[in-house]
Amino acid sequence: MIRDEVRGHTAVITIDNPPANTWTPESLDALAGLLARLEANRAIRAAVLVGAGGKFFSAGADLKRFQGDKVFARHFIARFAAAFDALRASRFVTIAAINGYAMGGGLECTLACDIRIAEAQAHMALPECAVGLLPGGSGTQLLPWLVGEGWAKRMILTNERVDAATAERIGLVQQVVAQGEGLAAALAMAERVATLSPRAVSSCKGLIHNARSGVPLAAGLALERERFMDLFDHADQAEGVAAFLEKRKPEWKND
Repeated sequence: MIRDEVRGHTAVITIDNPPANTWTPESLDALAGLLARLEANRAIRAAVLVGAGGKFFSAGADLKRFQGDKVFARHFIARFAAAFDALRASRFVTIAAINGYAMGGGLECTLACDIRIAEAQAHMALPECAVGLLPGGSGTQLLPWLVGEGWAKRMILTNERVDAATAERIGLVQQVVAQGEGLAAALAMAERVATLSPRAVSSCKGLIHNARSGVPLAAGLALERERFMDLFDHADQAEGVAAFLEKRKPEWKND
């Protein structure tokens, strides 16, 4: 249900659970396990997530698995947390290629990614309240950070579905491309990531996440300066500056 393929420095992760690419505890465990393996592979600089087929990125949790069993529900939501926390915390850059409907846990998966690219026909929603649930895979926490409280409430509390153009306008996605071009656009972005220092990118990602965690600005700025100086302990910093001065492409060691 989770397929992966390595293309150069990029891992392509495909959610493949027809007909709607829904999440199950098993597929979430598979995603978490795959991310752990990719984390250990220092050659991986970026990961692109995409849905199999042309209609769904992911329709979210498989609701047939929710039959009033509270113990199982606790297990299921814990699997969401483990998988999406691992996605959010990964050292490499994660890009969601939203190539169709991204609903509920499907949209929450994209919220855990660093960057979102949507195809023009894509639609996004968090409709959990319509079935007596709530977005338990980080939707209530991450969506307001991206689109503001007003739009987050509009989507969650009124079950409003947004199209790709609206998603780009409110900041939910960073790029809209034509139908069928999402994966190619995400791979092109991942190739740009691969030209950068992996250590510097990972440090920047951590600092950006730190900024949204409620850390006071002064503390965040101090940590930024500390991480800046940390880079001088590794070969990439010297190589990057030398390559710039010598007008050549850097050869990152990623030590």
